[in-house]
Amino acid sequence: MYGAGCLGKHSKSDQYLNVVNKDLIIEVGESEVSLALLEEKQLIELNKEKRNIRFSVGDIYLGKVKKIMPGLNAAFINVGYERDAFLHYLDLGAQFRTHQKYYLTALQKQGRVPPVHKFKPEPDIDKDGKITDVLTQGQTVIVQVTKEPISTKGPRLSAEISLAGRNLVLMPYSDKVSVSSKIESSEEKSRLKTLVQSIKPRNYGVIVRTVADGQKVAVLDAELRELVRKWESAFLTVKKEIKSPKLFIGEMDRTSTILRDMLNVTFNSIHVNDASFAEDVRLYIREIAPEKEKIVKVYKGSIPIFDHFGINKQIKALFGKTVSFKHGAYLIIEHTEALHVIDVNSGNRSRSGNDQESNALEVNMEAAVEIARQLRLRDMGGIIVVDFIDMQSNENKQLLHEKMKEVMGNDRTKHNILPLTKFGLMQITRQRVRPEMNIVTDEKCPVCQGTGETKPTILFTDELERTLAYIVDKIKTRKIILNVHPFVAAYLKKGIIPVCRKWNFKYKISLKIQSVTSYHMLEYHFFDHYDNEIDLASD
Repeated sequence: MYGAGCLGKHSKSDQYLNVVNKDLIIEVGESEVSLALLEEKQLIELNKEKRNIRFSVGDIYLGKVKKIMPGLNAAFINVGYERDAFLHYLDLGAQFRTHQKYYLTALQKQGRVPPVHKFKPEPDIDKDGKITDVLTQGQTVIVQVTKEPISTKGPRLSAEISLAGRNLVLMPYSDKVSVSSKIESSEEKSRLKTLVQSIKPRNYGVIVRTVADGQKVAVLDAELRELVRKWESAFLTVKKEIKSPKLFIGEMDRTSTILRDMLNVTFNSIHVNDASFAEDVRLYIREIAPEKEKIVKVYKGSIPIFDHFGINKQIKALFGKTVSFKHGAYLIIEHTEALHVIDVNSGNRSRSGNDQESNALEVNMEAAVEIARQLRLRDMGGIIVVDFIDMQSNENKQLLHEKMKEVMGNDRTKHNILPLTKFGLMQITRQRVRPEMNIVTDEKCPVCQGTGETKPTILFTDELERTLAYIVDKIKTRKIILNVHPFVAAYLKKGIIPVCRKWNFKYKISLKIQSVTSYHMLEYHFFDHYDNEIDLASD
């Protein structure tokens, strides 16, 4: 009998995160790129990037001041979005006047501007000042997107520019050097700070990222020089004829940004369903981590890559309103404009040997793990209120708070977790810079299209056989692959002499049946032995 291939188990271990097997699956479609991060084959993060996306976090624009709001101590800036972006006085940055002077110098000299380290900085702006002291309507300003447009709101901006690399973040017109607090060794922190202070040019500040732990001076110096070049070369294009709003420095596409931030651990593999995209990923990894280049693999199967690795099935189970976890317990997740609410339910769970308090603690501790996973998966931001099962013991409440902080430890997004209230509520704030990942798992009936009527399903196998006979007769191919819904595949392969084997004998062919969970019940596609779909419309 023929069946779909199975996903092999990886044997390599991840030494960085307590020997956890990690795989990155990238599905390249016509309109978007989807990235799924698996830990021990469990879906942990899902990112979808529209291939024509605009206003990504990190993009730097030449914006025009449209309206100043003294009451808010803020301004609305036109950066080309349908709604003007928001810039608060506190987000201007202390070196705002230096930024503006450097831009105006480049404008007057038609791009022929001195390097930043030779430029004389302006005095810092007053941290308690007013927006009207530094901005005027119609003025062109250099701003950076810190939050993408969400719901009815335009982008959120900052004029305190930063350029992120893999190991370093460059801050023009600042002289401060700081090191990530996640680097635990004080000796390593001191080494990195001294090292960066010795190689950085004047008038530049640097933040040393966590992944720089243990890096050699040559690597950091090369990255620092590239970031400086990227910033200063942008001003070579400044001309009086160029009008704002205009993209000034584009952040790398979100796919590369995610890879840059995620590749601080050792993946077992990165699977991509597009050869040219896989080569781009391979080239990027070759620059930042040459030893990881061979883990990039091109997926060539006829089953969609997310079906092959079981991702679509997990998405259907994890993105609904109700999410089940261990022993019948489940979460109910509701979203509003102001906040997200998660209700923890024990379901039909009962343990005869345990009292109510210990049962509640056990369910809550397991719910904390699933909640941390859900926040990363859905990229939920803002205020999240969790209604845990009531517990009486203050010690148990503290244990749950510590557990929540522990399981959120691997979340790269900034967050804050407050202790349980006396009503059993926990408040979590999580930085929101992009719209929440929202995937509709309910499906319109694909068979009747909402009419309530469909053709007799008993005739479906007859339709499959007629199509198969047509292919054998007209297209003259003998090795054929048939992709169908898992229920149909099970029917075609059941019994001592399955239907598919009868067709093999009858038409003298080699037919392989493959299950695709993302298909609707009566959907099917035929492929040749080169995994090319057979066009049934052509004669």
